[in-house]
Amino acid sequence: MVRRIVRLALLKIALISLRGHPVPPIGHEGNDPESCEEYGYGLGAPDGILVLKYRSAGGLTMGEGRQDFLHQLYWSPDGVLALLHGSSTLFAGPGEAFWVKRAVSHDVHAGDRQTLYRICLRETPPALKGLRAGPATIDVEAGRLIEAISRRGCDEQTALAARPRILTGLRAVPAPPSARSASAGPASPDVRGTGFALTVARALSHDPADPTRLDEWAERLRVSVKTLQRDFLREFGMPYTQWRTRLRLQAARVLLDSHPVTKVAHQVGYASPSAFITAFAKEYGQTPGDYVSRPAPARTPPTTVRR
Repeated sequence: MVRRIVRLALLKIALISLRGHPVPPIGHEGNDPESCEEYGYGLGAPDGILVLKYRSAGGLTMGEGRQDFLHQLYWSPDGVLALLHGSSTLFAGPGEAFWVKRAVSHDVHAGDRQTLYRICLRETPPALKGLRAGPATIDVEAGRLIEAISRRGCDEQTALAARPRILTGLRAVPAPPSARSASAGPASPDVRGTGFALTVARALSHDPADPTRLDEWAERLRVSVKTLQRDFLREFGMPYTQWRTRLRLQAARVLLDSHPVTKVAHQVGYASPSAFITAFAKEYGQTPGDYVSRPAPARTPPTTVRR
């Protein structure tokens, strides 16, 4: 169903220029969205923009495929996204989006009760010209503008004026510190953050299965373990190990509706399915199987169990 909606939208791009308008909600079926709203401005022109706004009850799967006519940006303001590209599975957390160039096969997944924006463009953002498919940072103003032009009543002139600012608000993700960086010169934290914890957090949000220990991160960043631990407490209000566990479980929830538990456990960094099930139940008070078995509309979103 998702692919049918996108094909119809692309047909409109080829034929006409539309003002923003919503498509009536569609029924939820499998991993399809509860609703999909379409907002198109200046379609057919190189500087046009099409935004598809999805809302999900259960997990949302965009469907594996390739778009040969348009570049696509996927962004969710309220959850984690997973991008399957080739043999890789990448994740995007807060303040990030996924960029996919046209003619690149990919599959995007969102978790339950998320809003997902799919922005279709004919122009590549200046900072992403070298990126085929992968995570990109998105600044606060770009996110605000995407939400603003995805509402009923937004006029075409306003939306097209917002489009250049949205594109300049996208940046390539900085490369994570590597083992070699321990002797590569002075260390510096992520330029977008206030500390070293954010640098580690961004790297792990792309690959929750990364087994790097806290002391190894500290060595790569050339800071003490205590300094990095304090930075995690200051930035996230919890120790590194607790933060990493929550990240892994949030990433797992994005994949559980469309992948078996064993595969999800491996993709988010657990050595065995039993270890993953134990961690999930400890955090949310229910097993992954119990969580997935409930119908999406009646599913209670897992909440962290107070201990």
